[in-house]
Amino acid sequence: MSVLDNKKISFIGGGNMAQALISGLISCGVKPELITVSAPSTETRKQFADQDMQTVDANNDPKDAIIGADIIVLAVKPQVMKKVVSAFADALDDQLVISVAAGLSTDVLSTMMGGYRNIVRAMPNTPSKIQMGAAGLYATADINAAQRQLATAVMEASGLATWVEDEANMHAVTAVSGSAPAYVFYFIESLIDGAVALGLDKEQASALAMQTVLGAATLAMDSEDTPAELRRKVTSPNGTTQAAIESLQGNEVGQLIAYAMQACYERSQALSKENG
Repeated sequence: MSVLDNKKISFIGGGNMAQALISGLISCGVKPELITVSAPSTETRKQFADQDMQTVDANNDPKDAIIGADIIVLAVKPQVMKKVVSAFADALDDQLVISVAAGLSTDVLSTMMGGYRNIVRAMPNTPSKIQMGAAGLYATADINAAQRQLATAVMEASGLATWVEDEANMHAVTAVSGSAPAYVFYFIESLIDGAVALGLDKEQASALAMQTVLGAATLAMDSEDTPAELRRKVTSPNGTTQAAIESLQGNEVGQLIAYAMQACYERSQALSKENG
């Protein structure tokens, strides 16, 4: 039995992240008829009708969507959040609200909702689309243990969910998982381009690069060794891998990654201030 059994879940916004989370919930056994989506776009509502999620109720009225809901997921862009929540804030009645909007603190969200405090902030990432996501969560002091369980279950339906106790750490979550799929895609792009430059065709290079990244990540997750130890084990003295690693270290690739994460972290802080 799941803590989500018979729980009504309403999504405010029906974009890519909402669809990813909904797909994960259905895959984990949540009945589609218990899920409601409020999406202003006719095209988005048609997408739900055309997909396997056709029993999900998609409409255009957020207030109608939250009536009777146990969990409300805010999945709209930060810049329109205030306008959207103002349409239903007066109808909130002790429901759990989970926001996946970047850069909006729980205090800002609470102000937008007239002081409502039953809020969990989540930062998922795009691999949630294939139930391989990684999400960081933060709860206000008003969230009880049962509500934390509900929020965990919603996010774990699409992958890993981990809690931070200091909301400021959500900026770090953004840097290490929220935005990080793009770093990995960039690395894969570079592997492919490098392999093509060395003589492989694009199809071969793509297949080898993607499988290698997938295999290495899976091995790292399944192994008792740290990534550093796994790297040492595959790096034979004076071998080909050592030559490559020394080149990476000599060009300070590790430091460049740290710089990229710092830039992401600082931009996340700036967005939070702008939206606040």
